[in-house]
Amino acid sequence: MDDDDARITGSWGAEGGGWSILVHGGAGDVRPQVLADHVEGARRAAAEAASMLASGASALNAAQRAVEILEDDPHFNAGTGACLNEDGQIELDASIMEGTMLRAGGVCALPPFQHPIAIARAVLNEGVHILYAAEGAERFALARGFQRSTDEAMTTAAALHRLEAVRQGTAHDGWAGGTVGAVARDLNGTLVAATSTGGRVNKGAGRVGDSPILGAGTYADDDAGACSNTGDGEAVMRVCLAKTAIEWLRQGMHPEDAARAAVGLLGTRADGSGGIILIDRFGRLGWARSTSTMTWAAASEGWDEVIGGS
Repeated sequence: MDDDDARITGSWGAEGGGWSILVHGGAGDVRPQVLADHVEGARRAAAEAASMLASGASALNAAQRAVEILEDDPHFNAGTGACLNEDGQIELDASIMEGTMLRAGGVCALPPFQHPIAIARAVLNEGVHILYAAEGAERFALARGFQRSTDEAMTTAAALHRLEAVRQGTAHDGWAGGTVGAVARDLNGTLVAATSTGGRVNKGAGRVGDSPILGAGTYADDDAGACSNTGDGEAVMRVCLAKTAIEWLRQGMHPEDAARAAVGLLGTRADGSGGIILIDRFGRLGWARSTSTMTWAAASEGWDEVIGGS
């Protein structure tokens, strides 16, 4: 990991009372020819969320909207353009968590729906269960008015090509510019984390990664911070990476330092690679990656513009 791999910091602290947003477009190895498109997609998501937060919107609404924008962008492995499982089908995972009352909602192994994060938000809003899977997740979504899509409508040529390459052994099962996520703080100090993914290419049918698992891929607590992870989902789950990083924030570690420590832990204890975005209770931001790229974009009250990179 290069020295530059964790470098985003908010410019105000506890007294500022402002908003912040940080999004990621997945850890991986994005080809140079399309890297600018990935960065621009992340900037669009962060810019719309920033506009909402500046106008007084909740962190829940802003983080959800940021992820929806990324789910609609076929460059990323979430929603439209998501990778395909061993049967050539789309199965989607997503979760969203709000840090005030620790409310959360998630779906996993969900068949094609345009915005899995919106269904996860509906689970959070209902407040009965936290996580629905597979046919039960589909049933929940349909009962609440969400329209099912099809594999054909949401599958891209790039996803088909990558599946074939993995099956032939000429590519690994990761996804360049994969899982998407957002962490946000609103003007009330509420923290939210949201994550959405298609998972791994050629994954076993019914496989669930870290993204919908609280404490692994996603976590938020107003007393400490919020986190969204990307990368080797099995490794992330083994070290409960999101909750581990949040506890470091609770102890007073700066988000940059916690992010660096998290990707280090992922490698040393679980032999995994990936990336992480963090926001602490003061709105300070940090990220790190152990992959060659991780698209990101950020904005905060008092900044002149949305910034982003890979």
